[in-house]
Formats: sequence, C-alpha cells, structure tokens
Amino acid sequence: MQLTLNGKRALVTGGSRGIGLAIARAFAQAGADVAICARDPGPLAQAQAMLRGTGRNISAHVCDVSQAQEVSDWVAQAQADLGGVDILVNNASGFGRTDDEAGWATSLSVDLMASVRASQAVMPQFLKQGSGNIIHIASISGLKASVRTPPYGAVKAAIMEYAQTQALTHAAHHIRVNCIAPGSIFFEGGTWDVVQKNNPQLYERILASIPSGRFGTPEEVANVALFLASDCASWVTGQTWTVDGGQALN
Repeated sequence: MQLTLNGKRALVTGGSRGIGLAIARAFAQAGADVAICARDPGPLAQAQAMLRGTGRNISAHVCDVSQAQEVSDWVAQAQADLGGVDILVNNASGFGRTDDEAGWATSLSVDLMASVRASQAVMPQFLKQGSGNIIHIASISGLKASVRTPPYGAVKAAIMEYAQTQALTHAAHHIRVNCIAPGSIFFEGGTWDVVQKNNPQLYERILASIPSGRFGTPEEVANVALFLASDCASWVTGQTWTVDGGQALN
C-alpha cells in the first residue's frame, strides 16, 4: 500500500508547528501542494521555508482563524495560490482550558467555528469538482469527561458530531469527512513541553496514564491524516480515529 497525494492541494490551519506542521510536511512529502496559516508570522515563515524543501508549491499566510473574515480570505487566497483545493485539515486550536467566559469563547471561536467556517469556504469548490476531503483534528478529551479543560473537551466532542453530519450530507458528492482524536502529544514548545517544565507532577501523572508508556509525536498523528487524505481511505467517512497509545482506555 502506497500513500500518495500526487496532484492534490491541501489546506492546513495552524500549520506552523506541532501536529499541523507535521501534517503539512507529510502531505508535501507525499506529493501534495500545501497551504498553511497561523497567527505568528515568524514561525509561519520558518515552516514555509522548511516545507519548500520538499519541492512542492507551499503557500503560507498569517490568519487569525477566530475571525470569520480572515478565514474566508485565507481559504480564497490559498486556493488561488495552489490552483484549487482537494483537502482541508482543520487543526488550529485555542485550547480553552478554563470553565469561564474566556475559556469557552476561545474554544468556540477557534476550535469549533473556525472549522465550520473553513469547511463552508471550501465546500463550493468541492461540490463543483465532485470530490473533497475534510479532516478535523479533535481530541480524546472529547470522548469522555474533561475535568481540567471543560470547554476544550465539549467543543472537540461537537467537532466529532459535526464531522458525522458533514459526512452523511456530502457522501453522495464524493466528499469524505473524518476526525482524528489525538491523545497527549509532545513536541518542543508544545503544551506538554511547557507542563513538563512548569508542572512536573501533572506531566508525570499523565505519562503514567498512557498504557504505551510515552507521549505521542506529531508525526504519528500525521501518518493517520495522510492515510485518511489518500485514496487508500476511499471508503472511510464520518469516523473518528483515536491516536493515543491506549490513553483513552484508562
């Protein structure tokens, strides 16, 4: 089985670091042209330079996905840069932790509504060409109670349900929609890197809860995204793929 995206054009939100960057790199290495966006221009430029090393057409633009117009403008510009769109990965997360107005506003605007708006923005092209692929990056926090991060867990659960609705609505148009629910993923500068430095007790407690005995890597999530984006997953839609080393089983 060969996973290839030759001739495909992929858009990835939050593509300057972590899981988003790993997905963008995996897609480009598999032959896709890729557009990424992020809020911080510095890491975004670095990511673009690294991705261009694959030899593919790489588009990168600053975008605050919590802002509806910026999402719409980015999707339009990305399609113009790549000559169209075949794949959308909604990866950006505000990671709203606190059960208050600020925590809920962050999760709703970034994790939920940005995914809805980006999906709506690519859908006219998907319907016109009679094909398309959307992958939402959810979380195992949406599979059960999320005491430390109530808004984050609730919104990720909403994304999983939305993916099912999208999949059923658009299956006849050959548009597939799936979710990936990662467990605790470690990368330099990421959430668990910060926790390891600032709250080692929490870090060790979470590590002990993972049956596989380690945190996951962005590349392990990207490998699943590559499969779902490829024709090897042509009969897969409306599903949530858990990538967590067994963490959600505890």
